[in-house]
Amino acid sequence: MSETTQDGGVAVTEPPSPDERLTPAELAAKYGLTVSGARPSLVEYVRRLWGRRHFIVAFSQAKLTAQYSQAKLGQLWQVATPLLNALVYYLIFGLILNAGRGMSRDVYIPFLVTGVFVFTFTQSSVMAGVRAISGNLGLVRALHFPRASLPISFALQQLQQLLFSMIVLVAVACAFGSYPDLSWLLIVPVLVLQFLFNTGLALIVARMGAKTPDLAQLMPFVMRTWMYASGVMFSIPIMLEGKPAWIADVLQWNPAAIYMDLMRFALIDGYGSENLPPHVWAVALGWAVLVAVGGFVYFWKAEERYGRG
Repeated sequence: MSETTQDGGVAVTEPPSPDERLTPAELAAKYGLTVSGARPSLVEYVRRLWGRRHFIVAFSQAKLTAQYSQAKLGQLWQVATPLLNALVYYLIFGLILNAGRGMSRDVYIPFLVTGVFVFTFTQSSVMAGVRAISGNLGLVRALHFPRASLPISFALQQLQQLLFSMIVLVAVACAFGSYPDLSWLLIVPVLVLQFLFNTGLALIVARMGAKTPDLAQLMPFVMRTWMYASGVMFSIPIMLEGKPAWIADVLQWNPAAIYMDLMRFALIDGYGSENLPPHVWAVALGWAVLVAVGGFVYFWKAEERYGRG
């Protein structure tokens, strides 16, 4: 393309580029460009997450090792902390408030310790999950990886911590007359279901905490309320005897109470099936699948927004 100038010369200009009239989105589509950090499909996201499984395990183990690295007793605090909590609850609720009424001492003490250890598993998973993104922004912004790796690794860390605590839990059960039998095999599916449930919760609160960091300050009050409503220190049917039946039903069917009661049923000889709500295994499975799948999808939908802004 050319045109004549004032002095009679000819100026040659380049023809307009065919890309000039295209919008940025059209240009990206034309040249195969994608948004940096764009959310992959759900199937692709799961595939990438599986590819990071070794990182998830290693990260959870490193966090577990570093958790009490500055304390002189080190990893012993993994067991000592929930055990001391159980002792305090026994003094207040067991001796002073008689929360163990309807149960013998040989049943109530393992009942209480089991409840504290199992609820602590859920509580710690939620408290770690709510800070999974907001507390690791440097890692999130520096490296590209599926962000779900972080809350999952924190839930796995708490599972490993509970497995250490199970040694003490078994010792307490045996000390009060509950010895190993076939029912102890139920511990494995209970832990699997609770881990799935806790992981889903960690994913949910991780997304919420990434958007609202102040949620980490509110969560201890939420967890404390949940603990008191879940029968950690007392039997829900016995304590609510004489009250409207629906109150006991609501409290017994909440997932924290479900997993605690299943663990008690597996471990404690004097804690029979009459203490469990109907269809308890179906309810435990339903809670685990619903929260794990729902939490994963909920977290995935905001994948491209973590660490930005």
